[in-house]
Amino acid sequence: MATELTAHQLIAQHRPTLDQALEAIRTRAYWSPHPEHPKAYGENGSLDATAGKAAFDALLGTRLDLGQPGTDDWVGGETSPYGIELGVGYPHADLDVLLPAMRAGQRAWREAGAELRAAVCLEILKRISDRTHEFAHAVMHTSGQAFMMSFQAGGPHAQDRGLEAVAYAYVEQVRTPDTAEWTKPQGKRDPLALTKQFTPVARGIGLVIGCNTFPTWNGYPGLFASLATGNAVLVKPHPRAVLPLALTVQVAREVLAEAGFDANLVALAAERPGEGIAKTLATRPEIRIIDYTGSTAFGDWLEANARQAQVYTEKAGVNTVVVDSTDDYKGMLSNLAFSLSLYSGQMCTTPQNLLIPRDGIRTDEGPKTYDEVAADLARAVDRLLGDDARANALLGAIVNPDVKARLEAAAGLGEVALASREVANPEFPDAVVRTPVIVKLDGAKPDDEAAYMNECFGPVSFAVAVDSAADAMELLRRTIRDKGAMTVGAYTVDSEVEQAVQEVCLEEAAQLSLNLTGGVYVNQTAAFSDFHGSGGNPAANAALCDGAFVANRFRVVEVRREA
Repeated sequence: MATELTAHQLIAQHRPTLDQALEAIRTRAYWSPHPEHPKAYGENGSLDATAGKAAFDALLGTRLDLGQPGTDDWVGGETSPYGIELGVGYPHADLDVLLPAMRAGQRAWREAGAELRAAVCLEILKRISDRTHEFAHAVMHTSGQAFMMSFQAGGPHAQDRGLEAVAYAYVEQVRTPDTAEWTKPQGKRDPLALTKQFTPVARGIGLVIGCNTFPTWNGYPGLFASLATGNAVLVKPHPRAVLPLALTVQVAREVLAEAGFDANLVALAAERPGEGIAKTLATRPEIRIIDYTGSTAFGDWLEANARQAQVYTEKAGVNTVVVDSTDDYKGMLSNLAFSLSLYSGQMCTTPQNLLIPRDGIRTDEGPKTYDEVAADLARAVDRLLGDDARANALLGAIVNPDVKARLEAAAGLGEVALASREVANPEFPDAVVRTPVIVKLDGAKPDDEAAYMNECFGPVSFAVAVDSAADAMELLRRTIRDKGAMTVGAYTVDSEVEQAVQEVCLEEAAQLSLNLTGGVYVNQTAAFSDFHGSGGNPAANAALCDGAFVANRFRVVEVRREA
């Protein structure tokens, strides 16, 4: 029998965490309530490594019955990039039954108010956090991330992003008071007096369209932003990465029911192979908010066709690093090598184009030619990935055949500075593991431009020769403006170049990292402090997370009466 959670209990338990999150987004200082280290779990109801793995194993070959209305079939078919058949079955929904059921609970959810909705969301996140080890295996075997990355990015970092969205949602909802007494003097006549009531009102049902590579990290911001602002949420996972989001829906439904709300406020929309229900869902009149991470083509389609909904997209971009000069050559190479290798470059933030002056760069080790920089970077990647065990821990597995095909085709685009090699994974012999390829291209050649000016998602990067720092600035600006960028990096000891690259990024709205040579990398962002995307260039129309990401998920409706 489910335990009942009272509003008082939920708020008392989670208000301190919410307050800390509010302070963190105000100061932008480091903070996280979710431990990054696997050994931190195993007490106070959380699963340790052994229990988490056992819980994951117990899911394989079973049906995940969520108790949703309108279930007309069971679907599945996920295969791990590591070669394991998951065999989990998920409910397939009759949308004409499920969507009306999701709307039925919205009045009570609206009347709960912003604080209680936030507390319920934080209880969902706490229970997910307690199962981080289980979720880590689910993320690993759907995304191809190596275990430690799936544990951290799919667990605490994703939970941080969800909590961050709740915090922003709360701030925006309480910006307007619940009530106000309004009095307007009328001179000798009696004043005009009104009592005014203000209520945040949800748009409707939010649709989260999940991605294959980061199902929780990219899925949680939209899910929790919509739920915290009073909307029901329908989660449509990527067909190759259903399990992590299905487990999330399961937890959310349990918490909602225990807190006295309709479990159907959160539901799953799994699909049959090749069914492609995202377009159908995206244009349903009940869907009023859409969160999407994925290809530019489908993101553009959503923005053009889902006219009844508020659409938030994170699409593709061409991330660029300007290499002008450095006072820590080894640190620069080491930092870039890690950035290019992490998760086989299968991150929307991974650098693709490295703009290097053809006359070379200044370093603390003396001048380095363009060819030397490319060759030294290749050697740095080789050193980093020379040991197969370490390579597997960093690279993970290639997530799908399209990435492998792009990787193999890239070698034919120009002179190869670093050839990709196959890495054997003894634990998972069927895993496809490949090291990155670096290809040298000329920024002045139109044929080369056709390659580097388009996203080549995966472990592919281009060392692009440019005429000067000014030429690099112009190419950087054009790349961001035409193709978008989730991240920009730059290495320079020249204050004028630093100012120039900063001005380009400010004018074109791209997030910039300068002279990273230590343990922080251009393709990593921290919740509560860093913004992921800006919403100001073609790579994404929203940022994770800011006020704009949550404020238009609800509207304030006023009721006024004569006092």
